Amino acid sequence: MEDTREAFSLEKYLSNGVDRIVTGIMKASIRNPKASLFLIRHGADSRKARKIREEAEERGEHIPPFLIASITNRCNLHCKGCYARANKSCSDQGNTAGMMKGEDWGHIFSQAEALGIEFILLAGGEPFVREDVLSEAGKHRRILFPVFTNGTMIEEPYIEMLQKNPNLLPVISIEGNEGTTDERRGAGIYQKLQCVMQKLQKQGILFGASITVTKQNMEEVLSDSFVKELEGRGTKGIVYVEYVPVNDDTQELAPDDEDREKMKRRLAELREGGTDLVLVSFPGDEKTSGGCLAAGRGFFHINAFGGAEPCPFSPYSDTNLKNTALRQALQSPLFCSLRSNGNLTEHHIGGCVLFEQKEQVERLLLEGRT
Repeated sequence: MEDTREAFSLEKYLSNGVDRIVTGIMKASIRNPKASLFLIRHGADSRKARKIREEAEERGEHIPPFLIASITNRCNLHCKGCYARANKSCSDQGNTAGMMKGEDWGHIFSQAEALGIEFILLAGGEPFVREDVLSEAGKHRRILFPVFTNGTMIEEPYIEMLQKNPNLLPVISIEGNEGTTDERRGAGIYQKLQCVMQKLQKQGILFGASITVTKQNMEEVLSDSFVKELEGRGTKGIVYVEYVPVNDDTQELAPDDEDREKMKRRLAELREGGTDLVLVSFPGDEKTSGGCLAAGRGFFHINAFGGAEPCPFSPYSDTNLKNTALRQALQSPLFCSLRSNGNLTEHHIGGCVLFEQKEQVERLLLEGRT
């Protein structure tokens, strides 16, 4: 069992972070009456969820406010440096054998809601290939579902779905300006995304952008001109995700401590500049949160087949949510070992602390099975 004094501090840190994000989204939607009304209502749900987590904390049980769910292993793009394709968890057609069904995900969403979990980040592959799961998510109005998407599949049927389900928030991946985006994602993708953003803006749908930050594009994506361009396109928030190397050959692209500090200062400048954008970095300053938030400290990852993993970049699992309750999965042997052995607080060079501890995580997984 974790030290409840640390857990309480962590709960306060995470809950305050959730409050800031929700408040930021409300501020960003102030000129959108429909979205604002939904978020005002969600504010009450958010307070109830926080109370549920606080009561659990008092019992010595830590419930994170976030989950990350990769609902498919299929994707229609071939982005350079894609971690999912590199570790063979993603392909053109995907592997549907044993994949979680829409109703399976609906059951997980219901459990999450009861536990006080407020955000479930939907990822893939490309999540917009799973209309069934997105429909299930839309039913759970007390949870906000940022949908991390390459944006290329958001056509009219999905526009209608997003209008009807304001708790589904598309977060469109972009790498920078046209040259940078097309170089990584493919020719013509940047212009395609501009058209999609225009449609979303015209229909008053809240959406954000997700940017994979490397040493190469950091200056570009943190520039005033790029941020203002996205804001002008109707973007209400930007998630800056630190690049995780797919192998040792790409390690030099990952931001290091100096880069993270620069990004932290730059984001503070942008916020102080009066922007209405919600600006989030992930994983962000791990020193502030006492280490990595994976393995249930702040979130954990559910893969397309129901496996509970520490995070998307540490794809190891000893528990499956097809036959294990969400609450029980939070106390999986692997998660408990990672939280208690100090793995999450280890110093690391860049990217992901557990990525650099691959052999240690594999050893803990085997020990838990014996």
